[in-house]
Amino acid sequence: MKHSLFSFFAILLGLSIVLFSSCEEDDMPCTTSTWYQDADGDGLGNPDVSLSDCEQPDGYVADNTDTNDASTVLAVDPSYFTTANANITVTTVPCTLSDGTETNCYQIVTNSAPTDHQMGPWCPENISDDASAGGIWLESGEVYDVDGAFIENMATFYNDATWKMYDANGDIFVTATEEDCINAANPNVGAAYENFCVECLPSYITDLSQTYLIPITPVQQSTPAFFATGPGGPDSNVPSTRGIALNGIEYSAPAPVNNILGAYTLAPFDDAGGHINVHQGYHYHAATGVSFSIAQSDGHAPLIGYALDGQGIYARLDDNGDEPTDLDDCRGHYDEIRGYHYHVDAAGNNNFINCLHGAYAN
Repeated sequence: MKHSLFSFFAILLGLSIVLFSSCEEDDMPCTTSTWYQDADGDGLGNPDVSLSDCEQPDGYVADNTDTNDASTVLAVDPSYFTTANANITVTTVPCTLSDGTETNCYQIVTNSAPTDHQMGPWCPENISDDASAGGIWLESGEVYDVDGAFIENMATFYNDATWKMYDANGDIFVTATEEDCINAANPNVGAAYENFCVECLPSYITDLSQTYLIPITPVQQSTPAFFATGPGGPDSNVPSTRGIALNGIEYSAPAPVNNILGAYTLAPFDDAGGHINVHQGYHYHAATGVSFSIAQSDGHAPLIGYALDGQGIYARLDDNGDEPTDLDDCRGHYDEIRGYHYHVDAAGNNNFINCLHGAYAN
């Protein structure tokens, strides 16, 4: 009887050890690994799209050396430019990209004047004028109408009594000539132009043309190139221009608003987000939804231009008013229809995209 009882307890003890060991094995944390998306199924992973997991997820690999993992790569469509603006010429030329790739680029020549919307107005004439008489101003992520009331209240808006851009009759001080435009836009603008609204007119740039090169087929890079100015910079080897709108107008670096305001001048943008520099021509600092665009059949945000690396730039919001939630540091992401592409920043941020994820023409 004692022997049988001893055997019974021994069996129970053995079961307890087995169960305890099983529980410990189930509860032990696994060793996670980093896995990289292999969108094109070549066994090489995208270093910019990864997740951590104990086991290898479907569509992911341990390798992270694929610099062109997109299964969809869209070439630039030159017909969009000429449809948007008949004054644009597009030719094919050989080019060398920033990563040394020798390929073909589209050479786009434009006169810096859109045909799909008017340029201006920028400065209202009197503090009684409504929003239709002026343009917009971008400040701290917001878009403000530059109407008469905005000009009248600038001292309060900026908490600085020096601001007073109008006379006793409420007439606003506006640059009146090309010489005034050039002098007031100078970074070292003198006191003579303090409290002036700077307005450079299309008649000042009638003989100006601009030439841009963008690769016909994008060449994706594993490391993004940040612009010399704007979010993520500086990187002095990268051009400051972000890209080209389909109507041929440049997507420029952020406007130097601190320099403008520091001289007690105001250089408004028109409702399309653009203004004129006599050397640079008419150019955009914000995408406001005014310029020519290509609608997408699936409700995705419309195509509004191309970045300097040849990858599409799309509006910020889709047809439902939603912004993508998976944008990378450049404000880009990938889908099977459009490949890798960008979405512009909110207009009030004085910005388009933050960096280039593809090689650009030298």
